[in-house]
Amino acid sequence: MKIAIVILNWNGKKLLEQFLPSVIAHSKEAIIYLADNASSDASVSFVKNTYPSVRIIQNSINGGYAQGYNDALKHIEADIFCLLNSDVEVTENWLPPIINLFKNENNTAIIQPKLLDFNNKDCFEYAGAAGGFIDKFGYPYCRGRIFNAIEKDTGQFNDTADIFWASGACLFIRSTVFNELNGLDQYFFAHMEEIDLCWRAKNLGYDVKYVGESEVLHVGGATLNDQNPKKTYLNFRNSLFAITKNAKGFLFFLIGIRLILDGVAALKFLFELKLLHILAILKAHLSFYAHLPRLLKQRKAIKNKKKYYQTASIVLEFHLNRKRKFKEL
Repeated sequence: MKIAIVILNWNGKKLLEQFLPSVIAHSKEAIIYLADNASSDASVSFVKNTYPSVRIIQNSINGGYAQGYNDALKHIEADIFCLLNSDVEVTENWLPPIINLFKNENNTAIIQPKLLDFNNKDCFEYAGAAGGFIDKFGYPYCRGRIFNAIEKDTGQFNDTADIFWASGACLFIRSTVFNELNGLDQYFFAHMEEIDLCWRAKNLGYDVKYVGESEVLHVGGATLNDQNPKKTYLNFRNSLFAITKNAKGFLFFLIGIRLILDGVAALKFLFELKLLHILAILKAHLSFYAHLPRLLKQRKAIKNKKKYYQTASIVLEFHLNRKRKFKEL
């Protein structure tokens, strides 16, 4: 089984200096690629000169996460693609459990390892933790992380489990499935495109798995932190994109409730005096309306929509029922 680890880079020389050595040291089973999104720093020359075994693909533009990977993966032949963030430190023997599951379960299309916080190694990392889920209205949460409540890793998720979405920080996918899905949706640019990818795979009947025996450490927010209004814009807009394309059920009821909940989030930002984040939500909704005709066309093309949620409203569970851990849901 041929594995390609593909690290997307944009002006990330410092991250590559820090994290690439662990990938090279612990990934003997794979070929490592750097997919560069038209960087203007010295990151490409650094990798060429320091790590000549790393193969380099140079994209002509910075198309974000989605287009960056779509463009790069066209040039790679492998059975399994690993989409790996440049701010991830991998651990010894992280690949064999992933490879074994792919070999033993033909219907498993996508896999995520355990994601721990690089800066607080006893805790799960926000962007994926121990595997992702969404509620009925498209709000994401994880085993080990609900909104900003992060669990400590006490071995409670050292299992192999079915999940709904795998984190784009470290996502393994069969190349045949990636191509069948026509890759990532480039309209997302960045953030939540991996949820859309997994959702489309689920609607085609494929399995998405979490493997707790494989462990990596993720910095998170290295390219765009939680305090950046652009991240708020992308997360709110792209969540609406994903629901509209993929969700089973009466769409306009779901969207209507979701817009109300987004309004509540805007009020919360108002009380916190985060006015740029309120503007980001407004811009997200305007962009959603502009893209609605295209999204409805994509929705019509997906014939076999399946139930996608286990928890009806993670917002209510978290804020009203005060549930902070996944196993309390």
